[in-house]
Amino acid sequence: MLITAAFHTGIWTLLFFIVGMIKPKWPLFFLKKPDRFLVLIISTVLFMVSATLYGEGNRQRALEEKASKETVSKILEPSSAPVPVPDVPEAKPTAPKK
Repeated sequence: MLITAAFHTGIWTLLFFIVGMIKPKWPLFFLKKPDRFLVLIISTVLFMVSATLYGEGNRQRALEEKASKETVSKILEPSSAPVPVPDVPEAKPTAPKK
């Protein structure tokens, strides 16, 4: 999920950067005097957010894979603990009935 969010954020960042470098007034419509340097700063911050999301997504996926492998190996490997055997009393020979 984080990896797809990183790709989406990266695409929006690239779109913001390209449009902002061509026409800074479009993405920064709320400013009186938008300039390209501000677009560059915002794009850099958004790129760092995208890279962090992607890295954390990869780290989470690796941890999930490791946890699932450990779970499977625990299920497949028998436990090494000794199993107690119940004491069964010896059967007494019974006399045949006449």
